[in-house]
Amino acid sequence: MSEKLIKDMMNVLPRDFQWGVATSSYQIEGAVNEDGRGPSIWDTFCEVPGKVSGHEDGKVACDHYHLYPSDIQLMSDLGIRNYRFSIAWSRIFPEGKGKLNEKGIAFYDRLIDTLLSHGINPMATMYHWDLPEALQRDGGWLNRDTAYRFADYSMALTDRFSDRVNQWITHNEPWCTAFLGNIKGEHAPGITDAQIGLDVSHHLLLSHGLAVQAYRENNHKGKIGITLNLTPAYAATESEADRRAANYQDVFSNRWFLDPIFKGKYPEELGDIFGTMPSVVKDGDLDLISLPNDFMGVNYYSYGVIAHDEHGGVMGKHVTPQDRITDMGWPINGKGLSDLLIRLTKEYGKLPYYITENGAAYPDVVESDGSIHDVARLAYLKEHLEALTVALQAGVDLRGYYLWSFMDNFEWAFGYSKRFGAVYVDYETQKRTPKDSILWYSQWIRELSAK
Repeated sequence: MSEKLIKDMMNVLPRDFQWGVATSSYQIEGAVNEDGRGPSIWDTFCEVPGKVSGHEDGKVACDHYHLYPSDIQLMSDLGIRNYRFSIAWSRIFPEGKGKLNEKGIAFYDRLIDTLLSHGINPMATMYHWDLPEALQRDGGWLNRDTAYRFADYSMALTDRFSDRVNQWITHNEPWCTAFLGNIKGEHAPGITDAQIGLDVSHHLLLSHGLAVQAYRENNHKGKIGITLNLTPAYAATESEADRRAANYQDVFSNRWFLDPIFKGKYPEELGDIFGTMPSVVKDGDLDLISLPNDFMGVNYYSYGVIAHDEHGGVMGKHVTPQDRITDMGWPINGKGLSDLLIRLTKEYGKLPYYITENGAAYPDVVESDGSIHDVARLAYLKEHLEALTVALQAGVDLRGYYLWSFMDNFEWAFGYSKRFGAVYVDYETQKRTPKDSILWYSQWIRELSAK
C-alpha cells in the first residue's frame, strides 16, 4: 500500500466518498426462464450463429439469481459498502409493458434488502442493454413508443424501490446500444444502419429525459442521472489536420451524447461523420433530454491518439501507442481519466461525478494453491486511482468510484473469453475466488476509511 497515494487521496477525498463495485443483470444473473422473466434482445442475439464467441449465452452466467446471498456476503467480507447493479426490464415487465411481474419485483426486493442488511448501499441502473424482446418486435428503440414504455418501467422501479434505493441511473452507455447494436451490429439487436442507429440514439436520450421528468414529478427524495462511456481523443500533433480529426473522434465518442444532455443540441459534426443526423427529433424533445441531472456516471477504460488519414474519413486514424494494452486490446492511460474529468467539469458543469465503471480484462491464471495474482489488473487499478487524486486536486466534484467488475461474467459478444472480474468465477462449479486486485482494493478501502 502506497502511503503517499493514501495521503494524497485523503487530502482531497470528499466525505462519504463511495468506493464500490459494479455488475449488470444479463452478465451475471442467469435464470433467464425463471419466475416469469421474458426474453431480452440478448437472449435472441445469442442464438444467432457467429454473433457470440463460442456460441455462449447468459442462460446461467454466474447464477447470481440464486447465489446472490453468498455473493453479497463476499462483498461484505471484502469491506465493499457500495454496489452498482442493473435491473432486468423483462423481469419486471416480461412483455416490456402491460402487466407487472411481481415475482421479478420480489427478486430485486430480496437483493436490495440483503444488500442493506450487510450495510451495502445500492446504486441501481434501469437499463444495461437487455431490452425486452417483445418491444424489439415492435421496432425496439427505433419505435418512439419504446421511450414512453421506458418511462413507465422507470416509474414502476422507483415506486417500488425508492424507499431503499437513493441513486438511480437511467441508462448505461447508450452509445453502445446505438452504435454497437444498431450501426455496427456487433451487439444486440445486430442491426447495421446508420440512420437507424442515430434515431435509436435520440429515442434512448428521450427515454432518459422522460424518466428524469417522471422521477421529479413523483417527488422521490433520491438522485437520478445517466452513465456514459467516454473516451478522450488526443491529436497526434498540433497540426490543424490532426486536431480536426481528433475533434471528429471526440464528437463520435463523447459529444454525440454529452451535448444533447448538457447543451440541448446535437453537435453539427455528427452529420459529417455519418452522412446524416437523427431524423426523429420533435419539438420539445431536446428540452426533455437536457433536464438537469443530479449526477453523471462516467465509464472510462481507454483513450485514443488520432491523426489525419488522407485516405480515410473525417475521424482520421488511431495512432494510439500499443505498448500497454489490456486483453481487450485497449490502450492504457490513467491520465486520460483525470483529463476527462477535468474537461467534463470545465465544459459541462460542476455537478457530482461518479466513476461507475473502470477496470481491465486480463487472462488470469489460477495458481496451484488456488490464488490469482492479477498483477497487470492491480497496476491498472493503482494507476487510475492516482488519476482520481489528480482530478480531485483540480476541483472535480467526484463522489465515487465503482470497480468493473465485481466478478468475471458474460462479456457480451466475447462470451466468457474475457475476464474483467476482481473475483474469479469458475463457471463449471460457480466457485468464487477473490483475486489479488480485490484483496488490495479491499485493504485500500479499509485504510482510507480508518483515517
